[in-house]
Amino acid sequence: MPTRLPWEPRFGVGHELIDAQHRAMLDQCNRLAYLCAGGDEADRQFDQAFEQLRTLARAHFEVEAALLAERGHGDLDDHAAECEEFDYLVDEIVTTDNFSRLELQRFLALWCLGHISGSVRLGVPA
Repeated sequence: MPTRLPWEPRFGVGHELIDAQHRAMLDQCNRLAYLCAGGDEADRQFDQAFEQLRTLARAHFEVEAALLAERGHGDLDDHAAECEEFDYLVDEIVTTDNFSRLELQRFLALWCLGHISGSVRLGVPA
């Protein structure tokens, strides 16, 4: 079964743009869950949705980094490492060459949830 993650109010950090981006990332993970059914058309759409999630995440990380820097947040280096980790994973490891689409979806959903939960704990960028 794919991992579906509905948005919950407790995920909010209190910043409209960051919360909207986090919701969009979860929505994209849920779209990937829907597309895990398979078949040639679903596989093509999954691959496109996966690329869209990568694009969303990278744009989000840039906004988040700028807000952290603007506020002189002490976890900016940790944030940069998290972004680099994501890029490495989705570029080199978490690919359809190495995993099934279902495994990819589960991993991405849990990774995004972990990122969002970490943002909430840090108050980024409340």
